[in-house]
Amino acid sequence: MNDASTVNDVQATPVRMLPDAQEVTSVQHWTDRLFSFRVTRPQSLRFRSGEFVMIGLLGENGKPLLRAYSIASPSWDEELEFYSIKVPDGPLTSKLQHIQPGDQIILRPKPVGTLVLDALLPGKRLWFLATGTGIAPFASLMRDPETYEKYDQVIMMHTCREKAELEYGRQLVESLKDDPLIGEMVGDKLKYYPTTTREESDRMGRITDNLASGKVFEDLGIPPMSAENDRAMVCGSMAFNIDVKAVLEGFGLREGANSEPLEYVVEKAFVGDGI
Repeated sequence: MNDASTVNDVQATPVRMLPDAQEVTSVQHWTDRLFSFRVTRPQSLRFRSGEFVMIGLLGENGKPLLRAYSIASPSWDEELEFYSIKVPDGPLTSKLQHIQPGDQIILRPKPVGTLVLDALLPGKRLWFLATGTGIAPFASLMRDPETYEKYDQVIMMHTCREKAELEYGRQLVESLKDDPLIGEMVGDKLKYYPTTTREESDRMGRITDNLASGKVFEDLGIPPMSAENDRAMVCGSMAFNIDVKAVLEGFGLREGANSEPLEYVVEKAFVGDGI
């Protein structure tokens, strides 16, 4: 082997060595803490809206550094979308936040998760309850025709500290009315209930407080939750999940799973602080 071939091999190594590589097609920065990006979709990848996959980059040691990320795009989309926080000293997001179109990421094509329609018993109303980037799996489900085929009403409750952090969800919800595929199906079935907890806004308060006090039912002009009619999906921090579970169970809902569908499900693999 001559010196020239050795140099070429070394230069080619970063691209060839990246396992399960997918190409970044677009990146949008929403705030100094939030960004979304789209990547190519493996032809063989099949997933249910609401599921997550492991994505990441190579770490300093040359080994894959992976985290669970909900797929924010619906199952019919030709690309995959993700929504992420930025952690300045996070092992993964400190690097991931700098990706550009044309870059590659690692994507392990084995989708899993509990936030799928099949994990719930049939019902009339479906609640999506999320904080921060926990809206990602619901960004997928809100764009899935099956959601509107199965439910008479879909309510998206999303809470962030500041108004700017709600922008990703707000723009997505507003775009659904004019979506050529599901716009007519969405119609007036989808109710959007964004709130802030720190910055003053039209609607404020934690999801748990707005549910427990009945404020959200009053604001939307709908009857309170019941185990007979309502189903819910929860995605947020561990503390948020625990608090919401207590509220939902106060309304008589029981936690289900893929193997045992009931009235509500919780995503336990949420990507939160420290990544």
